Amino acid sequence: MKLKKIIITGGAGFIGSNLVNFYSKIADEICIIDNLSTGSFENIILENKSKIKHYQEDLIDFNKYNDFKNIDLFLNFACKASPIAYQKDPIGTLKLNTIALFNILDFVKISGCKFLHASTSEVYGDPLVHPQKENYQGNVNIVGPRACYDEGKRVAETIITDYSRLYNLKSFIIRIFNTYGPNMHENDGRVISNFITQALNNHQITIYGNGNQTRSFCYIDDLVKAINKIVDLDFDLGKFSPMNLGNPTEYKISDIASKVKKIIFSDSEIKFCDLPEDDPKMRQPDISYAKRILNWEPMVSLDQGLNKTIEYFKKKINI
Repeated sequence: MKLKKIIITGGAGFIGSNLVNFYSKIADEICIIDNLSTGSFENIILENKSKIKHYQEDLIDFNKYNDFKNIDLFLNFACKASPIAYQKDPIGTLKLNTIALFNILDFVKISGCKFLHASTSEVYGDPLVHPQKENYQGNVNIVGPRACYDEGKRVAETIITDYSRLYNLKSFIIRIFNTYGPNMHENDGRVISNFITQALNNHQITIYGNGNQTRSFCYIDDLVKAINKIVDLDFDLGKFSPMNLGNPTEYKISDIASKVKKIIFSDSEIKFCDLPEDDPKMRQPDISYAKRILNWEPMVSLDQGLNKTIEYFKKKINI
């Protein structure tokens, strides 16, 4: 699909910057809105940055949508996904998923552009159903420390769905499961970045819980390919969402730590800590829907993805 002009919120963050780097080869102009609270403009690796327009502003207060004309696609990836980050600013996280989203959707309604929203597997909470399908309603503690993110993303899905029903928006919601790769922040507190950074520095590798809890890790290139397949669809997007996107191969957290140690040849010891409140015990996407609609499934193995991610972190922290 030929794209003239794209808006990417959170475009300097982990997933957002990878989307900017991908769509820079397709789109004529990309507008990034990012307050750089967790992202960095250094993540944008284009040789020619003249097609990039960057607004370094908080999306909650952003009011310059009148500046944007002839937008083809709006990719909304603006939200802190690290538990460390969003628990430090729970009110801001909730406002971003509500107040800022209302403003975005009012713009999308007027512009008529396609709108893709990044939701999360966290809408399933600590799931009682395994693996998780899109029709599972979840098990979320609405007053827990993770609720600002989990419930924020859940209500965002409701807002988008109601706007789409009322105004016939071309919208799509994706529920992203654990994703990793280049441009992750080394101190974001998530499993892959934690383990790699700790192992490279020969620090203790911290596992929260007994290590038997499971996750399913998707390499960033696979996720970007899935997103582009959605963008290329010609039909009314809202009728086919939400959709799980992730790698269905499931691993124990302790096995991930051992694998990272082995690849890096690290002498780090493994330290077990208390499991945080409401931390999910299992997480695995059912991606049969994405396979059927998109003819997509992840192709990058965990070993391949870890090796690429480790090389990125070696350069980033000068090892």
